Amino acid sequence: MSPAGPLRVGFGSWRAAVRIAWRESRRARGRTALILAMITLPVLALTFAAATWDMFQLTPQEEAVRRLGAADVQLRWATDGPLRQVPNDASYGSEAPARQRPVTVAELAALLPANSRVVPLVEQSRLRLVTPDGVTSMQVRGIEVGDPLVRGIVRLRSGRAPRGPGEVAATGPALRRLGVAPGGTVTLADGSRTFRVVGVVEFPAELGEMLAVPPAGLAEPPDVWLADIPVPVGPDLVRRLNAQGVLVETAPGSPVYPTDEPPAVGPVDQESVSLSVLVGGLGLLEVVLLAGPAFAVGVRRRQRELALVAANGGTPAQLRRIVLADGLVLGLAGAGLGLALGAAAAVAARPLVAELLYQHRPGGYRFFPEALVAIATLAVLTGVLAALVPAYTAGRQDVVAGLTGRRGATRSRRWLVLGLCLAGTGSVTAALAATRVSTWGILIGLVLGEIGLVLCTPSLVGLLGRLGRGAPLALRIALRDTSRNRAAAAPAISAVLAAVAGSVATGAWLASDEALTAARYQPTLPPGYVTAIRSEADPGNPPLTPESVGELARGAGVAATAVATLSVPGCGPGTAPGASCWLAVRRPAVAACPEPARWPPSAAERERARTDPRCRSADGVYYYDTFYLGMGTVVDDGPALPLMTGASGDDLARATAVLRAGGVVIAEPWLVVDGRVTVEVYRNTVDSRSPELVTLDLPGYALTTGLRASREIYSPGALAQAGLAGHDIGFVLGTSAAPTDAAQKRFTGALARHDDYQVLVGPDGPPTTPAPFGLVLAVAAGLVTLGAAGIATGLAAAEGRADLTTLAAVGASPGVRRTLAVSRAGVIAGVGTLLGIVAGLGAAGTILTAINRAYADTWPPTDPYPLVVPWLPLGVLLVVPLLAMLGAGLLTRSRLPIERRVD
Repeated sequence: MSPAGPLRVGFGSWRAAVRIAWRESRRARGRTALILAMITLPVLALTFAAATWDMFQLTPQEEAVRRLGAADVQLRWATDGPLRQVPNDASYGSEAPARQRPVTVAELAALLPANSRVVPLVEQSRLRLVTPDGVTSMQVRGIEVGDPLVRGIVRLRSGRAPRGPGEVAATGPALRRLGVAPGGTVTLADGSRTFRVVGVVEFPAELGEMLAVPPAGLAEPPDVWLADIPVPVGPDLVRRLNAQGVLVETAPGSPVYPTDEPPAVGPVDQESVSLSVLVGGLGLLEVVLLAGPAFAVGVRRRQRELALVAANGGTPAQLRRIVLADGLVLGLAGAGLGLALGAAAAVAARPLVAELLYQHRPGGYRFFPEALVAIATLAVLTGVLAALVPAYTAGRQDVVAGLTGRRGATRSRRWLVLGLCLAGTGSVTAALAATRVSTWGILIGLVLGEIGLVLCTPSLVGLLGRLGRGAPLALRIALRDTSRNRAAAAPAISAVLAAVAGSVATGAWLASDEALTAARYQPTLPPGYVTAIRSEADPGNPPLTPESVGELARGAGVAATAVATLSVPGCGPGTAPGASCWLAVRRPAVAACPEPARWPPSAAERERARTDPRCRSADGVYYYDTFYLGMGTVVDDGPALPLMTGASGDDLARATAVLRAGGVVIAEPWLVVDGRVTVEVYRNTVDSRSPELVTLDLPGYALTTGLRASREIYSPGALAQAGLAGHDIGFVLGTSAAPTDAAQKRFTGALARHDDYQVLVGPDGPPTTPAPFGLVLAVAAGLVTLGAAGIATGLAAAEGRADLTTLAAVGASPGVRRTLAVSRAGVIAGVGTLLGIVAGLGAAGTILTAINRAYADTWPPTDPYPLVVPWLPLGVLLVVPLLAMLGAGLLTRSRLPIERRVD
């Protein structure tokens, strides 16, 4: 550096600082690669997410191609009379009845201009087919795969299009499920028909198990038609088709589908936005703290160079700019590298993401440029913030000490005071913000609190150093160096702190959510009992009976002890087509949740409401959905009652007697007044504008044993008084032991040979996070923490290499180097882990408090999230310091180096 004069202040000094930073990044390749990795990885992940999201958000034109293919319009003959179609929508208003008679292609073509071409489609159909492990029900679409009009709706991947009713094309997942290859055959469950697989197809709008056959090969008539019209499609044609009861969908850009309308914007999910702000802000802080040690060590390694700049007239501001330029240069490099790698990964992963996540093919190659600009800006900001503290330290270094390479002892009392103030201020800010549900306040408080803990670390280690005066030599040196060298120790410990805090906060959130789900859990079926619900009936098969179902279950390995038919109420015989009927027990005034005396309710009123079962809404309870909406309305005269509810003893006997007397059995005692219930019966016909309401006064009984799930069980006599009828939907089975997964699959396959059934087993407890998932989370957190500890320890060891030279010169044994490395790793990883656990639990508690406060004004009140300590992640994280010490001992050479030292 020339002594001719001071560096110029202004843009020139920034340009010189950037040149110096660029040169230093090429000289210290290892440190540069480390910082680049820390900045690049989050940029890569965010870029991948942004680009993937943009590519899978289809434009209106892309969505239209997947519905219309190459056709001009898609037509649906909805009613037997005129309808009023909502513009750009498939909904309509009409007083005409829904069309029941099948429509031919010729009838529809007669309504279109001359020389129009119409292609029929069958969108919804299912076939029960034989598989290697039984029978499965699979969705089938009636479509002419080889027709040019369907290009975009279906793609022929290999083979040829089916040409007759005995041929079929299948998607890849369907072939794997059926256990066949192109050229093979598939057979219906009843053995009546066999299809030959002649091609492999793909439906871009729905990746999954699906078959494609010509429409003539299905029993269902076409419900959709694609039309190629030789003249422009205008409003007159749409109105003429609407007058006949035909719905018309056109592609965007057509005269009846204006493109200048602004897109509909749904309501913003404030909770998701707030959570994203918190996660993003804390993630930025974690990256800053992880990259901080590398910049701090870089400043220590460049101490003499920076001192030369100061000796030649460089001001403290210019020294700070040189170090900040490191962050700027590496932030820009990390941003560019992360954007490139993230975009490339998003393109390469498109097929895998489509099949595993979205279940539909992406649109064009789009990369969300607005988000990429924000991500790049965030990366540069991260680099600059990570270099901020080392830059401040560089601007205040002693020139003489820097030129001689000496390191003076640094007292950290003021840093301790500042750290305690920041930690206290951050805690108070986060707590107050949590009570007021202020996302930015919570974020600021958590950041201040974590930074305060970081600033307190040198004093904490200094205290440990004084307490460890009787410790071995290597441990005393490690504690002394960590406490004296604040610029290197604090960032190294903070890196471990950041990794541990994020892991603990995530684990605490998952544990709290699982605990709340367990508190709200309400089963709807006794543990191990089985329901088999029919989703599709085959009129050609004889109906199953409870006896035959029991035989099938026992033959499949299900230990069935009792079987009963499940029925639900519906309209009685002679009801007009399209009508709907239902009934429900009226909630009397005494069953209402008591209103608070004032608003907002007091804490005592909220607590009473939480314990009052009348105030518990269905939204606040987790029901395991085992049959007909989980808490459905059921028809029974006694056989299914104990199997559904688990009731027993005199309670079961009294409930059965009420059902046989034409009454109703429920679970909520407050709905029964003097042994009676009021039932509301609703009938809604196609022509009625509002449902007809009739009330009945019937005998009622509330169960006192068994499950407490909200359920209404009506007797056949009660339905007869209401003018309704029961409709069988399946069976419920009592078992002596919970069936295995293999037995459940065999039972499902045996039932599928008769009808399409869904078989579910009552769980033995509330849903929990799968053990492998919790273990993977804990191990991943431990690996991240271990990596941060290893990096920080390695940087600290590189920074303290001169101490090893001094030890060698005064005759230290070869094992001292390894012992010193182990001690440094233990101090850094141990202190960082303990502080990170405190910070993580504090962050989780603050966030959960804010979420609970956000729902505190609802009435009836909901159960709050409890703060649960995630013991599994904590157990893994507490082992990390030991692993870091073991790794440092194994990777450190015992032989001490002999090097010339300039002092």
